[in-house]
Amino acid sequence: MSNIVLKAENISKQYRLGDLGTGTISHDVNRWWHKIRGKENPYLKIGDDNDRSVAGGSDYVWSLKDINFEIKQGEVLGIIGKNGAGKSTLLKILSQVTTPTTGEVKIKGRIAALLEVGTGFHPDLSGRENIFLNGAILGMTKAEIKSKLEEIVDFSGVAKYLDTPVKRYSSGMMVRLGFAVAAHLEPEILIVDEVLAVGDAEFQKKCLGKMKQVSGEGRTVLFVSHNMPSIRMLCTKCAYLEKGMLKTIGDTDTIIGEYLSGGYDAQIQNTGQIPDNLSIHATGEAKFKTAIILNAKNAKITELDFLENFKVQFILDVKTEIKNVLISVFIINQFGDRIMMAVENEDYAPLSLQTGIYDVTVQFNEEIMPGNYSLGFALSYFHTGSNIDYIESFYPFTINKESREKNIEYPWATIHGYIKPNTKWTINKI
Repeated sequence: MSNIVLKAENISKQYRLGDLGTGTISHDVNRWWHKIRGKENPYLKIGDDNDRSVAGGSDYVWSLKDINFEIKQGEVLGIIGKNGAGKSTLLKILSQVTTPTTGEVKIKGRIAALLEVGTGFHPDLSGRENIFLNGAILGMTKAEIKSKLEEIVDFSGVAKYLDTPVKRYSSGMMVRLGFAVAAHLEPEILIVDEVLAVGDAEFQKKCLGKMKQVSGEGRTVLFVSHNMPSIRMLCTKCAYLEKGMLKTIGDTDTIIGEYLSGGYDAQIQNTGQIPDNLSIHATGEAKFKTAIILNAKNAKITELDFLENFKVQFILDVKTEIKNVLISVFIINQFGDRIMMAVENEDYAPLSLQTGIYDVTVQFNEEIMPGNYSLGFALSYFHTGSNIDYIESFYPFTINKESREKNIEYPWATIHGYIKPNTKWTINKI
């Protein structure tokens, strides 16, 4: 018997821009007329690709197009891609919250999904009542739910508010209870969107541990996140969505490397323009507009020699006056790990910015080991840590194994560490 528990066959999803439904009455009549004559839906032949940066010529857009993959029992599939790539739409189709325009999803077993804050909760019911409601929807008996109740409450940490209507919960409390319910009611397939980012760091760690445990018990997990280290730690394989299409699926490290280094060549060669959909978190108060790397001769580069210092230059557009903020630039390795972070001043004092355009240059004197890297940027409020604009990965660059003068070369095939330490050794024979 096959151990495939979920299979997506030619999944596509089309939306009509500006409409909540399928369109006008005339469109519905036209679909019906084609259907009774045994012909294809005429609106499947039109529609723009899912590229938010380009104005389209059609009222229809394909949020997803021709998605095919399968997942085996016990696998953990990470789904990554830029904002607007279709990740959340895909999860909604797989969890049967919405239906595909074309294609079919084949599922073996029960699915529990945590897609948005409050997913599956009735706001007027208490936390306790919602636990039983969700269990009933999954087909569990009252006795089965009762046996899991204490474990769910302990994990969520909302015991004090268990008999309070969930509409009075904070978003963090809602996510805590939602994940606890989804993970503990023993679904064969657990689907989790990046909603976990709402929770605090301790709870996120707890959730990742639980998902790892769930997969170890032979259940299947689908996980969407912009946090590449979490994807790398948890997922056995990874799918990369781009503009509504499945670009590639396979080994997690390989796919993460492709995602972090791909898609920006044209912008880098010209102006270093940062696409709007790279902002993971954006309030609109300010925006990182461009970024480039300069070598010691102030030449724009994407390749550095071993032990070569460099500068990062970027443009920050502040739309409204902001106070008590911090600007950060970080270096990301090919697996999405943040290996270094530089802040605007070494005293870690908050900054205030007036409305306007800022040209910022950061000199990096640290010597980075050979490898493939990219830049990340954050403008955040100093006291709360909440982001005004956050760019996870932009401007991929390479550091070679050989120095510019060709007199020093990193000697090993495997790179040990990321930063060359500034140490002083003393060796005495005794």
